[in-house]
Amino acid sequence: MGKQDVLKLGPYQFTSRLFVGTGKYDTFPLMREALEASGCQVVTVAVRRVNLADKSKESLLDYIDRKRYTILPNTAGCFNADDAVRTARLAREALGVEWVKLEVLADPDTLLPDPVETLEAMATLIKEKFHVLAYTSDDPVMARRLEDAGAASVMPLGSPIGSGQGILNPGNIRLIIERAKVPIIVDAGVGTASDTAIAMELGADGVLLNTGVAKARDPVRMARAMRLAIEAGREAYLAGRIPRRPYASASSPTEGTIAPSR
Repeated sequence: MGKQDVLKLGPYQFTSRLFVGTGKYDTFPLMREALEASGCQVVTVAVRRVNLADKSKESLLDYIDRKRYTILPNTAGCFNADDAVRTARLAREALGVEWVKLEVLADPDTLLPDPVETLEAMATLIKEKFHVLAYTSDDPVMARRLEDAGAASVMPLGSPIGSGQGILNPGNIRLIIERAKVPIIVDAGVGTASDTAIAMELGADGVLLNTGVAKARDPVRMARAMRLAIEAGREAYLAGRIPRRPYASASSPTEGTIAPSR
C-alpha cells in the first residue's frame, strides 16, 4: 500500500479533496444527505447568512455534524475589506475555528472578486493569525500576490459563481498550479462532474463547489458523482496522461516477431 494521499491546509489534514457549500438547497435535510453522499470532510458556511446569535431558531448548523465535518466559514456577501475582516472575526468567535475562506466581491452583478480589497483584508487577517484560503480570479499574478501575502491556499475561480460554466481558462489555472507553493483549490463555476475531473486533472489540490450540487435535479446523486470525479481526476493526474500527438500512434507493434506459443 502506498502512502495516504493527504491534503494539508494550515493546521488541518484531509483525505477528501472535495469541499462542499451549504447554500441553495431546498431543505436542510436534503443538504445533510448531499453532504454525506459527497464524502467531503470540509463544509463551507457563509457566516453572514447564518443565525449565530439566536440558538432557539433553526439553523443549518443544526444539520452539520461537527464530529464528522470541519466547518470552513467564508465571508461571502462582503464587498469591502472591513466587512470581510469583521465577518471572519465573528466566525472565529462563534465557531471556534482559526481559518476562513476570504471572499471579497467587487459588485453584486458579476460576483467577481475585488483584488484590492482582498489583499487589504488578507493583510489584516494574517496579522491576526488566521489561516486564510483566498478566493480570487484566474489571474496568475494575483494568485502569486495572495500567496506572497501569506495565504494558506489560493482559490482561483473556474468561472463566475453559480454560473455552471466549468473551467473557462484551463491555461491560467494550470499556470497558477505550476507556480504555486501552496495548495490550489478551484472554486466556483463547477456545473457537473466532468468540470470537477478537469480541475483535478490539471493538478488542482481540491475543488470547492455548491450550486452544481444544490441546484442539480438530484442533488444527492450529483454529490456522489462529484466525489467520484474528484477521485478519478486526482488518480489521472498522479498517473500522468500520455502526451497529445498530432498524428496516430499504433497500439499494436508493427515490427518484430511474436514468440510462438508452446
